[in-house]
Amino acid sequence: MIPAAFEYVAPRSVAEAVALLRQHSYDAKVIAGGQSLIPMMRFRMAQPRVLVDIGRIPGLDYLREEDGFLRIGALVRHATMEHSPLIQERYPLLAATARVVADPLVRNLGTVAGSLVHADPAGDWAAALMAARAQVVAAGPDGERVIGIDDFLVDTFTTALEPDELVVEVRVPIPGPRTGGDYQKIERKVGDFATAAVAVQVTLDEAGRCQQAGIGLCAVGPITLRATAAEEALVGQPLDEATIRKAAALAAEAAQPTSDLRGSAEYKRDMVRVLTLRALRNAAA
Repeated sequence: MIPAAFEYVAPRSVAEAVALLRQHSYDAKVIAGGQSLIPMMRFRMAQPRVLVDIGRIPGLDYLREEDGFLRIGALVRHATMEHSPLIQERYPLLAATARVVADPLVRNLGTVAGSLVHADPAGDWAAALMAARAQVVAAGPDGERVIGIDDFLVDTFTTALEPDELVVEVRVPIPGPRTGGDYQKIERKVGDFATAAVAVQVTLDEAGRCQQAGIGLCAVGPITLRATAAEEALVGQPLDEATIRKAAALAAEAAQPTSDLRGSAEYKRDMVRVLTLRALRNAAA
């Protein structure tokens, strides 16, 4: 199939893009890499009357640490995250995630922010950024506002963005000492959507006990899920095998999978348990 007819505009500033979104409201869609939106348009699951291409706005492709955060501009590609020395050295969770997003063609064009805005419950970045307790910066007619990742992801393909807002930045708190993370994903073939995936980030204190924990579950519910009970079971405890197994069992309980061509609900729930075990062991190491 081919997309329905649409108007294409390419603003040169965030302010111009916001003005266009305000003018066209729900009839407009923002496009950056287009790796999620274009396929939906081809199958007419999305039929925007106006495409607002932010790809020509200068200054949105930055990746830097500043003011206590890793700041990921709206035009940062998956491949940039995959090959960045900064990400490889200091952000093991994000590095592990970047390597398994779709395939190299998609990673070269798709953006981290775009994936997050798409809000697919099978999206890798949403789970990873939830585990890392990220924030989203949205620009609108009244300026910028910062939205916590848990509040940003509202429902399947639905975020807290207003129709006249666009994401300009994703912020990830710079991890402290003794922080480890990992992303574990099972898929039918390389490049496929996850059958199930788990993102983990933990910080240990000087005594080796878990000080902070984040666990995001991918593709096992109508939305990216936080395994809150599993996180709470880790805090204050040493990351020994007993603690890890308890947390993995609680993560499986938090999953809300459904049966489909990728597997039964029971299988996916058990995969959450197994993947959480693996991710926590790697993070602890």
